[in-house]
Amino acid sequence: MLSGIFGNKSDHPMADFKSAQALLEDLPTNDACKSLMELTELVALLLEHADFKLDHQFAVLNLFDKTAQPHVRKLVREYYTPLELSKFQEDRLWSALDNWSRQIATAYFKLFIDFCNAKKGSSVIKEQVPLLVARTVHALKWQVKFVSAHYGEIDKTSWANLLQLYKHAEQLKYLDTPVSLYPGMAGNTTVKHEVGHLLVWYDIGLSALSPLLMHVTERLVAQYRSTIDIRPQLAQHSRISIDLNRPGEPTRINLDDTTHPYLRFIGMPEMQPRLDDLMKVLKKNIVPADLNLGGSYSAEVVGEAVQYLLNYLAVHPVRRSARRVANVTMNVVNGFDKVVERTGAWLGFDETPLVPWVTDEISIGGFSTSLPVKGSEGIGIGSLLGIKPEGVPHWGAAVVRRLLRKNENQMSVGAEILDNRVACVILNYHSVAGEAIENGQPALWLYSKQNESSGEAQLLMKADTFSPSRSLKVMLNGKEYLLIPIGLQERGLDYDLAKYRFVVQEAASEEEY
Repeated sequence: MLSGIFGNKSDHPMADFKSAQALLEDLPTNDACKSLMELTELVALLLEHADFKLDHQFAVLNLFDKTAQPHVRKLVREYYTPLELSKFQEDRLWSALDNWSRQIATAYFKLFIDFCNAKKGSSVIKEQVPLLVARTVHALKWQVKFVSAHYGEIDKTSWANLLQLYKHAEQLKYLDTPVSLYPGMAGNTTVKHEVGHLLVWYDIGLSALSPLLMHVTERLVAQYRSTIDIRPQLAQHSRISIDLNRPGEPTRINLDDTTHPYLRFIGMPEMQPRLDDLMKVLKKNIVPADLNLGGSYSAEVVGEAVQYLLNYLAVHPVRRSARRVANVTMNVVNGFDKVVERTGAWLGFDETPLVPWVTDEISIGGFSTSLPVKGSEGIGIGSLLGIKPEGVPHWGAAVVRRLLRKNENQMSVGAEILDNRVACVILNYHSVAGEAIENGQPALWLYSKQNESSGEAQLLMKADTFSPSRSLKVMLNGKEYLLIPIGLQERGLDYDLAKYRFVVQEAASEEEY
């Protein structure tokens, strides 16, 4: 496209600010995706000309960046939608946003390095350095966001760059200098707030979230970033740390950790009460108008993200059972319907060949495995899996909790085992007159979650089947169970996980349903 238009001469059109502005007149007016792709290429072309003065480069980059922002916001709204996108649309949006975020982060960091090296024109932008560095951190956050949306690993260079930016701001004492990041963006920010925003959001565990919840949690952390504190002393509220001498991702800490002068400790003592207040409003099915979520989301979706953050702030995650390295081969099917087909004795089996998985680690409560990316496209956070280890006669159920793309060909999957044995049952609604009304919907009975002493059991049902006001009847192993709803425990990609109080009624046939 544009790369073949301009030469390498000093009279390059971008060497003059007005001619750089003129380049924007040719951007597509009705296609935000194409506009962003062309702006990405313009930024790349700008960086190719090292003979431009730094102040001019910053001015032109600022022009391109501000022009891109409305397009970025529009594409973000389209990408992080609660609605399902076609594969083509998802790939097109992600590619445009990912390429832009990488290019703009690279461009701002290059200008920062040139400033540190006192390139010609540096003195002119000295007063704008807090804005330059805040923009660079902000761009790094977007880069992390779109890498994470495809469950990729964040490279070490990104963390090294972030720490270099932070150290510069700390040494030159502009960490807390307020800047207006972009025109029209509500409120000011600081380099400290931008760094804290990225570190805290990344630490919540992005590999355990769907792309939609990644986005909403990021927006919520941005909303309350002023509550994030970074200091050289370990405090009671400190949760994570960074080592200015050892670039890397943030590290979880405890109060017994050894400290040294190059550690910086991050805490957010005032964020939890803010989120508690927000949750009270969301429970009234109201999303506050002052929440900048980058799109329109239901109170339920926002509430799920808020609850995830509250859980993160309340306790440090602890693995409930130790995992051991073990190569266990198991047959796996993906999706509620596939699990039902494999566990329903009266149903015709799916003739699709079973896919064997070999675990890397396994415990009572879960396992991890490495899978080829090709052929695993349907696996996502919240996917329900049917699992049947070699030599085991019955099927169990698990849910994908973590994803991490190791490279273009391999990804790591972490799953929580819901139950090692499940049985397919047919749901019947329980009428007021006490009769069972045929429903015909299949469900999965979790054997180990049946507690005879408390009279409670758990069911996996097709998505949107659970009703808190409707009792059910099921037949299993010659017994008829009246199930009285307690509550919905989880909503996955295609299932509801619900808890019921049960009453065993009259005996039925000996046939297992």
